[in-house]
Amino acid sequence: MYKKLEKKLNLKFKEWHLLRNAFVHRSYLNEHRDSQYESNERLEFLGDAVLELVVTDYLYKNYPNPEGDLTNWRSALVKGEMLAKIAQELNLGEYLFLSHGEENSGGRTKDYLLANTFEALVGVIYLELGYDSAQKMIATFLLTHLEGILEKGDHIDAKSKFQELAQEKTGQTPIYQLLHDEGPDHDKTFTMGAYIDDRIVGKGNGGNKQSAEQKAAEDALHRLKW
Repeated sequence: MYKKLEKKLNLKFKEWHLLRNAFVHRSYLNEHRDSQYESNERLEFLGDAVLELVVTDYLYKNYPNPEGDLTNWRSALVKGEMLAKIAQELNLGEYLFLSHGEENSGGRTKDYLLANTFEALVGVIYLELGYDSAQKMIATFLLTHLEGILEKGDHIDAKSKFQELAQEKTGQTPIYQLLHDEGPDHDKTFTMGAYIDDRIVGKGNGGNKQSAEQKAAEDALHRLKW
């Protein structure tokens, strides 16, 4: 089942039980209470820490820039949108175990869910194959995006950029309002609207209000062509 993924990662897992666990979403367990697997949330927690350490170590060793620059670059690399992009490249969505409701709502393509799955996969690689293998995988699939991020200016916080340009061009400070949310309490999706002078100029979705606001700011910058 995972041979194709192993080939893409250029890794050989010791056994597939733990790897499979990286793809078990909490919603699946609500419908399969007798499952021998737990949700991927603990692996996601571990993978997030490994990911941040690898990226931090790489930036520290390769760039003499001040802390503020390195922090912004790291944030751009490990943000959900970037991790989801890599998860899509690896087709991680096809391996997910989801509830029928999550499946029908497009769970296999949701950015936040794919980003969490990528982090869980990093956690598995660290546990199964060690830090060096996790580092190599992250370098191959994630760190190669840094140059493009810096060229496009994606390391600049979208909300900060949007606020600066809005004040410069309109004299107004943007505000954000919750448009709606959906899903169970443990797995909500929030939709936030970005407003300038009571006019909605952008919308964004996310697993929390902060990430949804970032997406709304990005959408506003795109719509306004700023």
